[in-house]
Amino acid sequence: MELETQLLPESRAESFVRTCRTVVGDDLRSVTYFTHDRCDQIYLRSDLEADADLTGFVEHETDGFQARTAYRGSELGNYRYTVRAFDHGYLTRVTADDKGVFVTTDGLTLRRSEELASALGELLRE
Repeated sequence: MELETQLLPESRAESFVRTCRTVVGDDLRSVTYFTHDRCDQIYLRSDLEADADLTGFVEHETDGFQARTAYRGSELGNYRYTVRAFDHGYLTRVTADDKGVFVTTDGLTLRRSEELASALGELLRE
């Protein structure tokens, strides 16, 4: 897994960040775009340190690529997104084809997680 800068064109990265800021506001902590073998943290809130094991997170979050097929045919319907709860925040992961994004936030309601996942899914499919 390679940590890269500029995996996305700057305008596209800005679209992801702007969308996340619109949905979650000041609770936004970070935005990371990833593929199967590369990742780019496109936003990190200024009061946080860039010392997270980002590639470790991404290696785990690429499981989302398999989730689409693993749950196919489920009575629950199609897999859409994942929310993970931690002591100090939340992580929302959305994948589409061979790319994905995960967003970390301070607080997150069910309604807001749905809005965030929907907006990110649309951006990923563009």
